[in-house]
Amino acid sequence: QVQLVESGGGLVQAGGSLRLSCAASGRTFSNYAMGWFRQAPGKEREFVAAINWSGSSTYYADSVKGRFTISRDNTKTTMYLQMNSLKPEDTAVYYCATVTDPFTCVQVTPEVYYYWGQGTQVTVSS
Repeated sequence: QVQLVESGGGLVQAGGSLRLSCAASGRTFSNYAMGWFRQAPGKEREFVAAINWSGSSTYYADSVKGRFTISRDNTKTTMYLQMNSLKPEDTAVYYCATVTDPFTCVQVTPEVYYYWGQGTQVTVSS
């Protein structure tokens, strides 16, 4: 049973930083691509960032490029999202997710992700 648990969310002022973590268990973590998504109230879930199975390739939504950094530590079976220069429009519930097929490249569409965490709230005040 694959489990993903996010942590690190909270309330921060605009311009501040947060680091989200996604701890994974239940299978060989290092074999699978992962991603971060977010959902603001009244909006669709949107792609934020993704990383391939080895960590050698990443991809970002234009809205976060240059401000957010996705990474993974396969020895700790944990993925991270470092968020800098936060803006009020970054306010959302952030979810981590992973795919079912091993050794794939970065994936940006939510439909290809099968396992999801419960989400962590990020609130950026102006």
